[in-house]
Amino acid sequence: MAAVCDACRSMNLRVGIDTVAVAAVREALAAHGDRYLERVYTAREIADCAGAEGPDPERLAARFAAKEAALKALRAGDGGVPWSAVEVRREPGGHTEMALSGPAAALAERAGISGLAVSLTHEAGLASAVVVAAVLEESARRTDTGSNAPESL
Repeated sequence: MAAVCDACRSMNLRVGIDTVAVAAVREALAAHGDRYLERVYTAREIADCAGAEGPDPERLAARFAAKEAALKALRAGDGGVPWSAVEVRREPGGHTEMALSGPAAALAERAGISGLAVSLTHEAGLASAVVVAAVLEESARRTDTGSNAPESL
């Protein structure tokens, strides 16, 4: 059996996953245009998704799926976290990372989330994302109501 690092022993994981139909994003763009883009995506995300003919619905759908997956990993529920508080950033090497701000960052801090990892994909009219949140053990033992009962993962 492989050795486990000391930091890994005190860490739990939360996983969120989501799939979005690219057609739904395409329809939202056609119906609402910039209003939709500005409500859901950050300026950086819009720039990252720019194509020759405007915003790429596949890339936007993947980011929307990542936002949903992140909110699931954060266990936001109906907590009023705006879409723009969860950002998918395309880094210079081509990989993506998550960035949280405002209420999403506050929720992550309260939950003891020390980092997020994201993976995006799109094919055959669907876009999917998986987000894994690393949670420090002490915080992972608290439920959303603040009790000290262990939660199952």
